[in-house]
Amino acid sequence: MYVPPAFREDDLPTLHALMRETRLANLVTATDEGLMATPLPLFHAPDEGPCGTLYGHLARANPQWKQQSLGEAMVLFTGPEAYVSPSSYPSKEEHGKVVPTWNYIAVHAYGPAEFFDDADRLLEVVTRLTDLHEGRRAAPWAVADAPVDFIRAQLRGIVGLRLPITRIQGKRKMSQNRSAEDRAGVAAGLAASDQNADREVAALIPT
Repeated sequence: MYVPPAFREDDLPTLHALMRETRLANLVTATDEGLMATPLPLFHAPDEGPCGTLYGHLARANPQWKQQSLGEAMVLFTGPEAYVSPSSYPSKEEHGKVVPTWNYIAVHAYGPAEFFDDADRLLEVVTRLTDLHEGRRAAPWAVADAPVDFIRAQLRGIVGLRLPITRIQGKRKMSQNRSAEDRAGVAAGLAASDQNADREVAALIPT
């Protein structure tokens, strides 16, 4: 990922937080049959390794896990994003030398993709993923709410993913390369949008 200095995010706890906030990531691997990608919910174990370890699962029928990976895998975490119109810049009225752009947050994590089908490990992964996403609900559902035999049968249809992170890149592009006046204009314009994503980005722009 190309990361100009103004947009580089190197703080590891911040990167981990951005990863946790991404509900659906994309696992990308290079194989003899070409690039393969799968959208996946993942959880991050920060204490496993210097950059932490990612866990998730794929459908057993998914060919991605069966293909020999060529080198490391990459997991893409995409955070808040919004289109930025040149009309949001006060400098447009001064000299007109402005163009459209996009504000966004992205984290790329790299490492070896390890797949497993041990039933106990799979149960731990699906339980932790379920607890993570059900935890905010008023009446959370738990894996233990379903019959044991049913869950065991479901586990036979998936394979687990373990990806120890060997390197990580972060990019926070939030108009930092613009003047304070232009940043304020972008924040105001996005805050007035009828799009939830735009308003979320507006709150992240330094003014």
